[in-house]
Amino acid sequence: MFKDKTLLVTGGTGSMGKTFVKRVLTGEHGTPKKIIVFSRDEGKQHYMRLDYLHKKHSTDEVIYNNFKNLLEFRIGDVRDYSSVCSAIKGVDIVINAAALKQVPACEYFPYQAVLTNCIGAENIVRAISENNLPVQTVVGISTDKAAKPINVMGMTKAVQERIFTSANILNPGTRFVCVRYGNVLASRGSVIPLFHDQINSGGPVTLTVPEMTRFLISLDEAVDTVFAVIKDGKAGDTFVPCAPSATVENIAKALVGDRKIEIKVTGIRPGEKLHEIMISEEEVNHCNRVGNYFSIRSMLPELSGEESGPNELNKEYSSADNVLDLEGTVKLLEKHSLLNFDPKQFENTNELLK
Repeated sequence: MFKDKTLLVTGGTGSMGKTFVKRVLTGEHGTPKKIIVFSRDEGKQHYMRLDYLHKKHSTDEVIYNNFKNLLEFRIGDVRDYSSVCSAIKGVDIVINAAALKQVPACEYFPYQAVLTNCIGAENIVRAISENNLPVQTVVGISTDKAAKPINVMGMTKAVQERIFTSANILNPGTRFVCVRYGNVLASRGSVIPLFHDQINSGGPVTLTVPEMTRFLISLDEAVDTVFAVIKDGKAGDTFVPCAPSATVENIAKALVGDRKIEIKVTGIRPGEKLHEIMISEEEVNHCNRVGNYFSIRSMLPELSGEESGPNELNKEYSSADNVLDLEGTVKLLEKHSLLNFDPKQFENTNELLK
């Protein structure tokens, strides 16, 4: 899939971007020609580079050698059209992981969310179109909050999906696809590192609403979804993984365990949903199963094509369905080694590159 290809990862120093790069460096889908990590944070790029250098004697030899020979760091911002044009030249596959994704921050600064999540996506499309670049595939990283959005983050991600979907019409030489998934376990800024930090400080552990549910997938499962849409997605498709969900109360209880730490309810935050929807009722009508994923076909008639498989959904795909009980939540967190860890490890990239 990636053999002799040049890849561009915007927002490549984020949690998902780093994991994607590390997985590609293993060569599991072929050794690429080059991987360009594109972001505006020189500090994170510096730490990312050092992490590979420091792991010279402990990490997989293939990963380290590929890091030395394939990885290129570029400072730039998806908001800036000229820097996008410069970075995308000669690229075969673009992974757009750059995003403003914190819900409250987007509520307070909605235009900033528009600039990154929408204008950034349009800059990628413009760069390809106006410069006649032979980019093969562009993958937009979206979120469950884009389905039936009620907050700015979800709204801007929903618009990003439509920007990439419609780009297939005027740029038939490039395949634009998206992935949509829920909360990534222990990613930067997520609830699990927060809970562990509160536990290590003696509590209390703060919940918004106990019965709130969230889809939960690992960073590797998020990357697997990107791999799947690159391999099997058709122009305009949005791939959604089949993922478990849990209540925030059970997540907190699983992490607290038998320690005598208070769990305190603080109330829902601006723009938050009680339950997340990964696929809306309207999208169910043009949704198929592809392996371990649902594929949402575009509503545009030029892209909808023929149905590729049976639709196994008869209602919206919600985190309120098939919720793990406390025991199941404990097992899920234990599977991903998240019951006990030091959240300070997540202040730089060391832990996320393991």
